[in-house]
Amino acid sequence: MTTGKINVSVENIFPLIKKFLYSDHEIFLRELISNGTDATLKLKHLISIGEAKVEYGNPFIEVKIDKEGKKIHIIDQGLGMTADEVEKYINQVAFSGAEEFLDKYKDSAKDSGIIGHFGLGFYSAFMVAEKVEIITKSYKDEPAAHWTCDGSPEFTLEPADKTSRGTEIILHIAEDSLEFLEDSKISGLLNKYNKFMPIPIKFGTRTETLPKPEDAPEDYVNETLEVDNIINNPNPAWTKQPTELSDEDYKNFYRELYPMQFEDPLFHIHLNVDYPFNLTGILYFPKLGSDMQIQKDKIQLYQNQVYVTDNVEGIVPEFLTMLKGVIDSPDIPLNVSRSGLQADGAVKKISNYITRKVADKLKALFNENRADFEAKWNDIKIVLEYGMLSEDKFYEKAGAFVLYPTVDDTYFTLEELKEKLKENQTDKDGKLVVLYAGNKEAQHSYIETAKEKGYEVLLLDSPIISHLIQKIEGDNKDVTFVRVDSDHIDNLIKKDENTISKLSDEEKETLKTSLEAYIPKAYSVQLEAMDSQAAPFIITQPEFMRRMKEMSQSGGGGMFGMGNMPEMYNLVVNTNSDLASSILNTEDKTHQEHLVKQALDLAKLSQNLLKGEALTAFVKRSFEMIK
Repeated sequence: MTTGKINVSVENIFPLIKKFLYSDHEIFLRELISNGTDATLKLKHLISIGEAKVEYGNPFIEVKIDKEGKKIHIIDQGLGMTADEVEKYINQVAFSGAEEFLDKYKDSAKDSGIIGHFGLGFYSAFMVAEKVEIITKSYKDEPAAHWTCDGSPEFTLEPADKTSRGTEIILHIAEDSLEFLEDSKISGLLNKYNKFMPIPIKFGTRTETLPKPEDAPEDYVNETLEVDNIINNPNPAWTKQPTELSDEDYKNFYRELYPMQFEDPLFHIHLNVDYPFNLTGILYFPKLGSDMQIQKDKIQLYQNQVYVTDNVEGIVPEFLTMLKGVIDSPDIPLNVSRSGLQADGAVKKISNYITRKVADKLKALFNENRADFEAKWNDIKIVLEYGMLSEDKFYEKAGAFVLYPTVDDTYFTLEELKEKLKENQTDKDGKLVVLYAGNKEAQHSYIETAKEKGYEVLLLDSPIISHLIQKIEGDNKDVTFVRVDSDHIDNLIKKDENTISKLSDEEKETLKTSLEAYIPKAYSVQLEAMDSQAAPFIITQPEFMRRMKEMSQSGGGGMFGMGNMPEMYNLVVNTNSDLASSILNTEDKTHQEHLVKQALDLAKLSQNLLKGEALTAFVKRSFEMIK
């Protein structure tokens, strides 16, 4: 037996490892199983190139809990180590690596290098164990070795009687970590971190019911069988080629990733690149609708099938974090506890690649089956509109597939829209005016007025639409978007013809003075000569003010503080209407006030602005009129 002291200047390095390296103690299991997986895959490689003259067999990794003995065993059938290799890799490389790490990074552990660089994965065991044993037998024809360490720099190394190839790690669980001796806890961790590891992982057994034989009697009781409980799927969908997978395979994998998701995804995007970096994965578009709800099931990041995190900020462009799925890349630089990204040029390249790949796939889906794409538009538009705002590279490609629906459920790309509206909706200054509504029900009367003129009205109702149309207008100088209730229709698309007013300038001044005596300050009175059949009073909200206010409220734009500004409206009064003449010509001031208030309330009612006490008074007044 050899005993020794590891040559480190820090007297007890393990409390420091515990303190600085890992904020999350549970990852010890991920690290030790990852080491076992690496040892197994390395053996497979050595056999394939003729370096190792042994049978590979069907190796698996086993996790066992000994609750009474307060121990966890992690057993692999991989390369194994000789006593010399234990001395080198466990005592020298890893310990000196740990000390080098602590010297260099103890003030900034969160920004440190890659975990494998220092060989520190094994030492995560000391976060939960007061003593660790390694019993290991190399694939080479050499005796087995048994290493023991209690978290101080002292260790023992002696021969062992293990005869099978591989490594067994025994953790003697510390008093402050006894929760890890619970089956449910370990099962949860295996499911979280090791669900798709490339080597089968066994954790206990489970009972399988055998099928009933065809000639079985009625009172036959099905036989059961105890089988190994393999907790992982070593060949998940993203490790396969798209040609090997059907649509049903993709849906089944989605259910495997998110067992609590009851709706199928709308479509998927399979990522597969090996230059200039390695990256595989599958992204799914879930049904989103127009509310930007917080994601419950996020995109999961893996490194060689080992789960790392669901915080993919930086790798996945922000607008795609609303999607679901998996990304696996060995080339993503992580900090030492694998919980965060390092600022790195490769990460930006990966992000750009994913943006491009998603845009190309959307274009292909649009071209292959436009009707299907249109049917899904309302469920995906929020992601795409956000992408246009936040990623220039996506915006450049978006013209080919981003849609603009009308209130009658017709869909146009921007170029198609320009072509369609050019003849009828170009104003006298040569500007193309795109009319849109934010709410089909609330703005119904304005939509109908526009349609009577033969105009198309878009339905743009997502919470970020004000920002997006601002950007589109900036890039298309001859196009302006105007909400259909922001002015009288003849003012929205100004043509050359002017309607003549029945009232003289003097009569208009008198009328305006009379109106302003009864109309609240929030309304700016505008007199307009319109068709005598048009509504006498129309409430509009100026496009610029409303848009700035909306942008301010949804963040990232608009003028400072405009989100809190009171609502301002225009009251457009049709001077050619009979009501305008009645208000002007009545001598009875009480009757005049009654006419103005009733007309204003009707206009407010059509804009859904009449509420509470004012609505009650209006209803009461209306009933009195029809006695």
